[in-house]
Amino acid sequence: MEGLLPDLEVVRKDFPILSRTTPDGRPLVYLDSANTSQKPQVVIDAMVDHLERHNANVARAMHMLGAEATEAFEGGRDKVASFIGAPERDEVIFTKNASEALNLVANTLALPGPRQVGPGDVVVTTEMEHHSNIVPWQMLTQRTGADLRWFTFDDDGLLDLSQVDELITERTKVVTFTWVSNMLGTINPVAELTRRAHEVGAIVVVDASQAAPQLPIDLAAMAPAERPDVVVFTGHKVVGPTGIGVLWGRRELLEELPPFLGGGEMIETVTMERSTYAGLPHKFEAGTPPIVESVGLGAAVDYLAALDMEAVHRHEQTITAYALDGMATVPGLKVLGPLDARLRGGAISFELDGVHPHDVAQVLDVRGVAVRAGHHCARPAHAKFGVQSSTRMSSYVYTTPGEIDALVEALHYTRSYFKVD
Repeated sequence: MEGLLPDLEVVRKDFPILSRTTPDGRPLVYLDSANTSQKPQVVIDAMVDHLERHNANVARAMHMLGAEATEAFEGGRDKVASFIGAPERDEVIFTKNASEALNLVANTLALPGPRQVGPGDVVVTTEMEHHSNIVPWQMLTQRTGADLRWFTFDDDGLLDLSQVDELITERTKVVTFTWVSNMLGTINPVAELTRRAHEVGAIVVVDASQAAPQLPIDLAAMAPAERPDVVVFTGHKVVGPTGIGVLWGRRELLEELPPFLGGGEMIETVTMERSTYAGLPHKFEAGTPPIVESVGLGAAVDYLAALDMEAVHRHEQTITAYALDGMATVPGLKVLGPLDARLRGGAISFELDGVHPHDVAQVLDVRGVAVRAGHHCARPAHAKFGVQSSTRMSSYVYTTPGEIDALVEALHYTRSYFKVD
């Protein structure tokens, strides 16, 4: 099939878990990669090698292993900076996950400083966000007296951009939105929204947790007016480990923001009366950082870069289009989000008329097909469609057309099992 990754079967062999079978001998069909991706052997090996041969704390251990660990940890930062085309490698901050990265920004904007949000200011988000990009901004606006407003979206899952002039005004201090929706799959117009926000002096915070795994990102190549001020994503969705997230921020903004947490290598000097703080990136990395996770994430982004992110994107679009076509043959199935694969990522949420999403997921699991059911941490987006939950399949670099066929066959079987024909 044109558009798939070349040597797809070779790629699949890089992921040892994909050789597993279910207890009754069925091949494992993993279609939950928007939840977490599987890990190639090279990531597993890099983390094991670090723990076996180079383990020590970073930046403070004055011995051979300490120097090796520091080099490996900072090497992970270099690789991540290259993966997203960061203008400066010191603008890459390691956090625990994307949620912590978003909380870092929201919390520091409540503190005294040139960017402090206060009464009368407005923070703008969207109705299609993951909870991690709603709750921190609710907390910020509740603490500061600012207003929280949001873009809605239409029945096709596309943002209602007719609201731009109403929502983004001189009072707007922050505009934050997901690059790719984890529930609808929608790809949002980052450049357009960022340019409009910058016209009124607002900062732009983009959640790229679903974008970084499947879209080429080159921040340095973006026009400054259209480049977000902050981009965050998490390691475990880009074939890396859990326990590490990435916050890229424009240097001038990060230098204006006060520290988020205190302790460890985030200090410059400490007296009993006061402290001064380290420069970027360590200013925002209190305590012992995610060391082996940085090593694993570095190996992960190297792996994706070797596949070529343009090729990864083509693969995702191709397999998503194939999935949409196959799911269209299932009577009573309704996709929540765009039906054009060019407008969306690889996460496809859907309803199956007459069957609860949890039941769909359970029957599919028995057939060896792993999907997610629930609200996908996006309750407001589900409420927009008048539903509490949905079933979601999500593909990735190792997904084959045959696995999509298995999903579609299992969905037909689910209808017959529940006698909704």
